[in-house]
Amino acid sequence: MPLTLFYLLLLFTIGIFLVALIHVGAITIAFDKLGLSPRTGLLLLLASLIGSGINIPVYRRAHRTDPFDFQLPVQAGWWGYPRRGLPGKTLIAVNVGGCLIPVAVSLYLFSHHGLGVVVTLSALMIVTTASYLFSRPIPGLGIGIPLFIAPLVSVLAALLLDPQHSAPLAYISGTLGVLIGADLMRLRDIDQLGVPLASIGGAGTFDGIFFTGIIAALLA
Repeated sequence: MPLTLFYLLLLFTIGIFLVALIHVGAITIAFDKLGLSPRTGLLLLLASLIGSGINIPVYRRAHRTDPFDFQLPVQAGWWGYPRRGLPGKTLIAVNVGGCLIPVAVSLYLFSHHGLGVVVTLSALMIVTTASYLFSRPIPGLGIGIPLFIAPLVSVLAALLLDPQHSAPLAYISGTLGVLIGADLMRLRDIDQLGVPLASIGGAGTFDGIFFTGIIAALLA
């Protein structure tokens, strides 16, 4: 599936999901558990949606190519560069909505909720391991992960390790766990796929990261 169509379908699905959550007040509950006002939370969601189409290039690395790799149109984001990759090279980029914003929110929550370093790292290790084990390379797209794996694992880990701060701990371990386990630890698999663009926090893992933060905070 072309990435342009993928982004449209992804945003449409997320939009329906958000409308449903707003209708029942679930988003307000999730933000309240994280210590965020509804206005701040909605701004973060909007920024994440817009940022999902923005990829910041970092570097290029060699990969093993297959004949079909460079026959498909490739879009780096809504502000695209380049639309086709260089033969034998993969552009490694960082997605704003699926990486930078969740990392910033996680750092904020960690510093404002008195979470212990050992507890946070333990929960993060659990979710990272689960994300790595359940994620899979998807030809022509990148790395994909089942939607509810990270939220459920992060909630269970948070409730087990620190019930008093379960919501922020579930958000932190869930979002960062997907980034590390399903993206950073899978870069070697990206090389083997030979895709022209690998976006950390984008494409196949964006929905996992995006929904993990909301669902984890809601369930914790």
